[in-house]
Amino acid sequence: MPKKIISYLKHSFPLSVSNVVSEGNLISLSVKKEQFYEVLLALKDDKMFDHLSDITCIDYIDENEFELIYHLWSHIKKLRVNVKVRIARNSPSIKSVVDLWAGAQIHERENHEMFGINFEGNPNLSPLFLEDWEEIPPFRKDFDTREYVREHDYGGD
Repeated sequence: MPKKIISYLKHSFPLSVSNVVSEGNLISLSVKKEQFYEVLLALKDDKMFDHLSDITCIDYIDENEFELIYHLWSHIKKLRVNVKVRIARNSPSIKSVVDLWAGAQIHERENHEMFGINFEGNPNLSPLFLEDWEEIPPFRKDFDTREYVREHDYGGD
């Protein structure tokens, strides 16, 4: 079954899908930002990936990019798909997927708060964990934890 899904994606999105790897019940692939939403929509509607388990983020500071990974699951097919998409680090913005999976709300809010990514169309990107935060987002690689602790006197005496 993974072969059929891979074939479908390569045929339907020949210029956007790359780095496809299949191992067991997991398919991983990279998608260009310009068509990532259409790929996710196709996986949800055409290929029955009905559950978004998570959206994770990797900070590639030296490449000035973030990589978002959308972790999908199909209850019917018992398959996982990880869809990776790169976005610019200096203006991190991407279309929200809350209209595809309502559960994306919490994941997008967390990535917004911790990495500073704007999810266009998300109606609520309010903080989950940090109150009155004025620093750069704390999960970015250029956030200096030690300096933050020194400045805020969390060192303990």
